[in-house]
Amino acid sequence: MNAERPFIDKEHPKVYGAMLKAATASRTASHEAGLGDDLIEMVNIRVSQINGCSTCLSIHFPRALKAGVEQSTLDVLPAWRETKLFTDQQRAALELAESLTVIDPTLDRQAVNARAAAHLTTAQISAVEWTTTLINAFNRISIASGHPVIG
Repeated sequence: MNAERPFIDKEHPKVYGAMLKAATASRTASHEAGLGDDLIEMVNIRVSQINGCSTCLSIHFPRALKAGVEQSTLDVLPAWRETKLFTDQQRAALELAESLTVIDPTLDRQAVNARAAAHLTTAQISAVEWTTTLINAFNRISIASGHPVIG
């Protein structure tokens, strides 16, 4: 028996390829819904922070900067509720993302969705939830595999 952690993406490349196709489809759906890469990357980063995925953080921080997110905004992302730096749309997306990352049975998901609906369309809510679902999966792939930090 091999005691080393396998890179599950390399061990089953067809499965990982399907994940990459899903991520591409999700980003396309986000764009079609009117969401920019800046918001998508903030969701990817916030979820990766919660999950402690250093690999995904090392990928998505540079992408967020390239998408126009200010470094000062990224610096305070974990405390987004405590600052005025985030728009209502960003706050709605971050709340949705957090609610799907830390599954709390006492959380009223209907209320979270209602708050989000004040600032996001139905298509945008769905796109944020797809982004969140997929980055959670990619976090787990990297954590399971012990992927290194990129950079």
